Amino acid sequence: MLPVAILAGGLAKRLHPITETIPKALVDVAGRPFVMRQLDLLKSQGVHRVVLCVGYLGEQIRSQVGDGSRLGMEITYSFDGSRLLGTGGALRRALSLLGGQFFVFYGDSYLPVDFGAVERAFVASGKPALMTVLKNEGRWDRSNVEFRDGALVKYDKRHPSAGMTYIDYGLSALTAGALEREETEEPVDLADLYQSMSERGLLAGYEVSERFYEIGSHAGLRDAIDYFRNLEAS
Repeated sequence: MLPVAILAGGLAKRLHPITETIPKALVDVAGRPFVMRQLDLLKSQGVHRVVLCVGYLGEQIRSQVGDGSRLGMEITYSFDGSRLLGTGGALRRALSLLGGQFFVFYGDSYLPVDFGAVERAFVASGKPALMTVLKNEGRWDRSNVEFRDGALVKYDKRHPSAGMTYIDYGLSALTAGALEREETEEPVDLADLYQSMSERGLLAGYEVSERFYEIGSHAGLRDAIDYFRNLEAS
């Protein structure tokens, strides 16, 4: 299974006051830090190597999670440093730890999908990147993907069009080359990279049906807590 990069360096201002003293990755979700929920999911999917891209209060994450040995995993850390790099910049900084191909998702997302199926679709596509997409129709956030006949036609987070009824699910697969082409020293947002790739026909799409959970907001956190409580009660 491909290694996984988790982008967990954000300031998490939408979760204040909870995240004024702890990073979002360590927010308690139904009795466990959220990052441990993510790692449990990855282990169940056969993922053994994880790179945590951290910034704000990142040492707290490393202190609590460790090197992954007690989980039967290998966990390493890539720190933003003194300057925020953006999601794309943080990922590019971690390339030496990730290798030529890898998964990436955000530190506030829980994505109960078949990672193996996504990896196979990525390899079969022959493209430098693949984005998982979910039929959204405005249910969870603004739809930002036009996906038609099994193909990703366009992704645009900033200026979505009426024809976009799907949403970026949050799990992507990338080649290192997709990021190495970005030579700027300025912060790079992955959303901008994905949009550029979609416009050039370089971004594959893979439709999933399972809904995602996120703790990027207080409402999302409450929803995630309910999900895990119900899961563990069943």
